[in-house]
Parts: sequence; C-alpha cells; structure tokens
Amino acid sequence: MFSTLVNLFSVNWYWFLLVAVIAYLIGSINPAVIVTRVVTKGKSDIRSMGSGNAGFTNVLRSVGKGPAIVTIVCDALKCILAVFIAYFLFVWFASVPSGDEWFRRCYFTCIKYYAGVFCILGHAFPLYFRFKGGKGIVTAAALMLSSDWRVFLLILATFLIIFIVGRIISLASIICAILYAPYTFLFTFVFDHLLTQPCLWYVLVATACSLIIGMFAVFMHRENIKRLKNGEEKKIHAKK
Repeated sequence: MFSTLVNLFSVNWYWFLLVAVIAYLIGSINPAVIVTRVVTKGKSDIRSMGSGNAGFTNVLRSVGKGPAIVTIVCDALKCILAVFIAYFLFVWFASVPSGDEWFRRCYFTCIKYYAGVFCILGHAFPLYFRFKGGKGIVTAAALMLSSDWRVFLLILATFLIIFIVGRIISLASIICAILYAPYTFLFTFVFDHLLTQPCLWYVLVATACSLIIGMFAVFMHRENIKRLKNGEEKKIHAKK
C-alpha cells in the first residue's frame, strides 16, 4: 500500500504542486481586509484595528456584524473552493488508483486535506497583503466540513459549548484546535479502519494533517494564550 502511494505521488507530483499553488493563492484572498477597506472606503486596515488580526472576530468587534458575516462566509467559501478545485483536478486529470473504491475515497479525501493545508497557509500569510493575515480558524472549519463532516459536527458542538460558557472565541478556538487531531483519529481509526474497511495509511495521513493544522492554529493564537493566562482576554462584544 505504501509503495502504491509513493508511486501515485511520483506520477502526479506536478498536480500536487499545482494544487498547492492554487490553494495558497485562493487562501491569500483575505475577506477581512477587503471588507474593511470597502466599508471604511479605504481609510482603515483591519490589521491596524483592535487586535490587529485579519479575521472574523476582529471584524466583528471593530467594524460590525454585517461585515463580520460577509467575512466568515467568504473565509469558509474560499477553502471549499480550493478543496473542490483540488478534487476536480485529481478526479478528472491526474492518474488515480483504480479498482478499490474505498482506497479511491480515502485517497481523494487526503487530497482535500492537502489543499486545505495550503489554503490555510495562504490565509495566514497572504501573498496579496504583505503576508500578514488571519489565524485560519474559519478556513480550517470549512476544511473539516469538506473532508469529514463527522469531525466538523463534533468540533462545532465543542466550540459552541465552550463559547456559551466562557464567551471567549479564542479560548474555544484553541481548545478545538487541540482536539482536532484526536477527533479525526477517533473517527478514522475506530469508525473507518476498524468498523468499515482497513485503511491505516488514511488514518495516519488524516490525523497528521489535522495535527499540523491544529498545532498551527494554536501557534497563531500565542498572543491570545498569553492574555488568557493573565486574565486579559476580552469576551466577545460586537460593534453595532
């Protein structure tokens, strides 16, 4: 099985490279920056307002609910678009495994994770905006929905419970980022590998990708972690 994966990568290396570039460029489109500039008629940059983060929460606090809704929807859609393009390219143009339908399903899901990782990198370090972007939480959530809806629902439930109790988005985001890999392993190993059909390589790839994304999200929240430790992190309060 490992040799099959290595062979597929060697045959399709240029498609992997193309997907990485496309996903990164799509991820580099930052709705928070664009929406804020439109609303303020070019007078303000969201990265110089509030917490300085080019993401949904800062737009909600600093600009308002309407722009925040546009931001969160566009942040999610760009990842879904990147994942869809990657899936389309590999299904229709790249060399794909034949015969074993379960193997094909796992393979294409891994392609989704792959595209999502680069889209999140683009969101955090956007080419178009001097490599200063957001933390990628909404984009990562869209990847979860695109790749494994079971993990998405469990993460969403966890996020809502923590947020309702604490009213701090960063705290809920950090905990969910930490739990992303364990949740992914739970579903892929127990419900897919053990109960459905053996596919250990898929478990390892999916868990590794979710671990990388989760660790990256925690790293991007390092300032929030400091404020949480000092009791200085603000609870959510949207600008009307």
